[in-house]
Amino acid sequence: MIFYLSIFDFAGRMHPVLVHLPIGILMLVCLYFIFVKIEKRQEQRHFISAALFWGMLSAVGACVSGLALANSGDYEASAVANHQWMGIATAVVSIVCYFIHKQQWLYTKWAMLLLFIFITIAGHLGGSITHGEDYLTAPFTSDGAQGGKTVFKPMPNVQEAFVYNDIIKPILSSKCYSCHGTSKQKGKLRLDEPDFILKGGKDGPAIAWDHADESKLIKLILLPETDEDHMPPKEKPQLTKVEMDLLQWWVNSGARFDKKVSQSKQTDKIKPTLLALQNGSMKEEGKVNIIPEKEVSAADAKAIVALKEKGAVVIPVAANSNYLLVNFVGADKVGLEELKLLEPLKDQLLWLKVANENLSDKDMEPIGKLTALMRLHVEGNPITDVGLQHFKNLSNLQYINLSGTKITQQGLLGLKGLKKLEKIYLYKVGTATFDKQLLKKTMPKTLIDTGGYIVPTLEGDTTIYKVEAAPM
Repeated sequence: MIFYLSIFDFAGRMHPVLVHLPIGILMLVCLYFIFVKIEKRQEQRHFISAALFWGMLSAVGACVSGLALANSGDYEASAVANHQWMGIATAVVSIVCYFIHKQQWLYTKWAMLLLFIFITIAGHLGGSITHGEDYLTAPFTSDGAQGGKTVFKPMPNVQEAFVYNDIIKPILSSKCYSCHGTSKQKGKLRLDEPDFILKGGKDGPAIAWDHADESKLIKLILLPETDEDHMPPKEKPQLTKVEMDLLQWWVNSGARFDKKVSQSKQTDKIKPTLLALQNGSMKEEGKVNIIPEKEVSAADAKAIVALKEKGAVVIPVAANSNYLLVNFVGADKVGLEELKLLEPLKDQLLWLKVANENLSDKDMEPIGKLTALMRLHVEGNPITDVGLQHFKNLSNLQYINLSGTKITQQGLLGLKGLKKLEKIYLYKVGTATFDKQLLKKTMPKTLIDTGGYIVPTLEGDTTIYKVEAAPM
């Protein structure tokens, strides 16, 4: 008995393989029969008969395997019913097409057209079961997912957002519903409604509240992609690191389905992610545009006013954040006096732009005191290694643009103690030369871009106009 059940289950699992064969064969025959002139069809009559015969048999085989798969318990009966009957109808019409073509009846062309329509509808219904009912329309909607990417609604204040509805549900929708939704329930598990999540699947509850490491759902997500039990399956869009972190936080925080973010336990690890959701700085690959976890008080209002009076732009780096960006692009004059006005903002200033202002080495001294600084633009200023030494204590610095300065390799090596430094840009830096191998060895985690790219000119890039000589 167990052997026959295994064979039946195997036949069901073959359905995705078998179903594409009749689709391909019968679609080809239908299109050929509909659009090719009758004289040509007569010449290819034996080919059409053979194709219809094998397409008819494979359609019947696909129906049998489909019935086996429908009875596996992984699919909702009501969702499968339309696809099932349309598949049977397609197989029947393919048989009819074969026999009326053999008899050369007059209405063969219309039967072929009907078969084409049935194949299209059956295929669409099958795709909806596998990928979700909104698979075709998802790219045109703003909710849930787009091409497997999670789309979160705008959150003006993330603390007032509901953990499940606003954060967790979009993740489950984009990455889990195709296998655990209304149409399909692998392992008899549904994740599209709270009641079904609480019920769990054939292996028991999917979630152990307050214990993510003991939750079946989390365990399967964290398995290596090479593991056959890993979820989602490797051919499906995968969860990003941030999405995994959010799911684990949801389970561990005890938020369940009715709590707001403000009512849930928030670890230091999850706070930057929540802030990124609020200000929309979550990147596609799931990484977060880092804002320090440590909260700071508002900057000195008088210091901000003084900077603005000098023509500097002072703005928050994100909504509802006290961290700042300062840009001197509109200032009439920038020098030591103006840069000293930044010192009261040393705890709040993350991003500073003072490019092309003809600043000297001495002018760099106030910048060296801005200990929270993460991004620094000083390109286009004639500073040397002496000025660069003022940046040695900027331990939070991640990015610095030194293009168009007069620094040397020796001065640059003085920044090797900045462990968080990720990118350095060095386009057209005086006459200095840089040993890329030495720099890579000394600063292995830092991308050092010296420019000097050579873009080949293609023949099609240039248009040559020839002026014909005037007739004599």
